[in-house]
Amino acid sequence: MSDQLSTEVEKILPEDIINALQSGYHVFRGEQEHFEDMVKHSSSLLRKISQRFTPVQIIVGIAVLASVAVIAVSKTAEAMQDNDNE
Repeated sequence: MSDQLSTEVEKILPEDIINALQSGYHVFRGEQEHFEDMVKHSSSLLRKISQRFTPVQIIVGIAVLASVAVIAVSKTAEAMQDNDNE
């Protein structure tokens, strides 16, 4: 039974992460035509992650990613304001 379960768990490939990040970056830049790609890649990645990790690990991971995203957006906004003030 455990052999069957392990074959059903899909591997998280680097391409999965890269595709989700790239499409998210394009949407962040305002390229709304990439929104469907972002949803597709992110949901695929989330499905694979949910097969591998416990709910607590997923929540902690999402919290860490959200924190990093907030910091990145904050730094980007500061840099844009500094460029506007020059």
